[in-house]
Amino acid sequence: MMFPSQFKALKRHLNLYRKTYRRFLTKAEKSDSKQIDAIAPELEKEVWKDIDCLACSNCCRKMTPTFTREDIKRISAHFGQTPAEFKAQWLEQDKNNDWVNKIQPCQFLNLKTNMCNIYEIRPIDCAGFPHLSKKKFKEYAHIHKQNIEYCPATLSMMQKIVTKFEGVVK
Repeated sequence: MMFPSQFKALKRHLNLYRKTYRRFLTKAEKSDSKQIDAIAPELEKEVWKDIDCLACSNCCRKMTPTFTREDIKRISAHFGQTPAEFKAQWLEQDKNNDWVNKIQPCQFLNLKTNMCNIYEIRPIDCAGFPHLSKKKFKEYAHIHKQNIEYCPATLSMMQKIVTKFEGVVK
């Protein structure tokens, strides 16, 4: 488990550098990210040396994945439900008409172990989270802006990237 003191330290760091990270990410959305794309996979490896998702599970507690049609079909079949029954029981449409969880924390999160009860068939959005070196960095900069608020791995990645490119974050 991640201890409350670790969350507090994370929040303090985020409060100190939120504007720096957000400004950097806004610039990244508008510029060529080839340099970042080139180093992101190596930086991501460094991030995962220090981050244990099972010690946190904040993504499952505070966020919701977007469920694709394929996710809904696969997961509903697992539970012996029709897609319509699954959606009625667990999902709602958000302002973008995407299917998302009705409740938080996620109904599939085991709150004692921080493990996903449907890990093998989880939504594709969960499988790719937090999308640190997925696609081109600039295509995910807007996602990282949101994720730094919840995900220690995303915050660590931003710290590494901003330090490398702007040298301002300790």
